[in-house]
Amino acid sequence: MRVSARNKLPGVVSEIQSDGLMAKVSIRLGDNHIVALITAESVAELELKVGDNVTALVKSTSVMLAKA
Repeated sequence: MRVSARNKLPGVVSEIQSDGLMAKVSIRLGDNHIVALITAESVAELELKVGDNVTALVKSTSVMLAKA
């Protein structure tokens, strides 16, 4: 599959919480994590489950940075 997004973050699904039409999918990226809100239908279509290897594709017009 080819996609236009340049920010590709490989990780592992660590948690899935479905609530009606939507689902919250937590992905572990090494020492970090990211959360994706997707439809419950997408979770079913992708047959997502905890432990699956996935790639988070990020396409955004704004990125915020912080420095300690």
